[in-house]
Amino acid sequence: MTSLTGRRIVVTRRPGQSSALVQALRDRGADVIEVPAIETAPSEDPGPLDEALGRLEGYDWIAFTSANAVQAVRDRLGALGLAPAIGRRGPRIAVVGASTREALRLAFPEDVVALDPAGDPGAAGLVRAFVRTGCAGGRVLLPSSSRARDELPRGLRGLGATVDVVEAYRTLEPAGLAEAVTHCLDKGFDVVTFASPSAVEGFVVAAGARGTGIPAVVIGPTTEAAARAAALDVRAVAHPSTAEGLVAALERLFAAPPAP
Repeated sequence: MTSLTGRRIVVTRRPGQSSALVQALRDRGADVIEVPAIETAPSEDPGPLDEALGRLEGYDWIAFTSANAVQAVRDRLGALGLAPAIGRRGPRIAVVGASTREALRLAFPEDVVALDPAGDPGAAGLVRAFVRTGCAGGRVLLPSSSRARDELPRGLRGLGATVDVVEAYRTLEPAGLAEAVTHCLDKGFDVVTFASPSAVEGFVVAAGARGTGIPAVVIGPTTEAAARAAALDVRAVAHPSTAEGLVAALERLFAAPPAP
């Protein structure tokens, strides 16, 4: 037995990104309930991203905040017949989060990450990393979700950077989400896991009046901030911000004695 044996844990990541987490939890005896709170789709108009990728040489930096953004850029480079490499075109690469870095390693094996605030994750951590390394300013390309928050571009602009925020993919609500969340709430669970602010938003909106106070374990400070803003009961934050970190956070949470 483990501290997760018999625990009902909700996973809100979409199926293509949740398999490692789901398997790790089931291997530890957890009862996993999969309720994908978001899905992604290509941008309806790839023109702005294509244009930006066609002139990568004009950027000092390209910053990735999610694995989805990495894959979207990789897909568009392929569609345009451009080489799957970024660094040789000029811009240095910055990432937020270990999952994003791993996605970049797989999608762009020739490239090297120049800035990765591993010990200070999240958008705010990347802004601080730009300050510490003397990389403030310059021109930054930020491929983003259709529902991306403005914390990173606002912070970089505050440092004097010119930031081009370009939609790389769309974040959508899966069909049947409200019914799935209602069923989940009716059946009961121990905790819900969240790996992005968009997943928090999707689940909470679907939960309606029952969304307040939901026990949550989250990946990283950006998702934590979104969860707290949505009045969720954040029980733990994964460090590092990976599936493994999330599993470890859950194990620590349920291994701890209950509060008096």
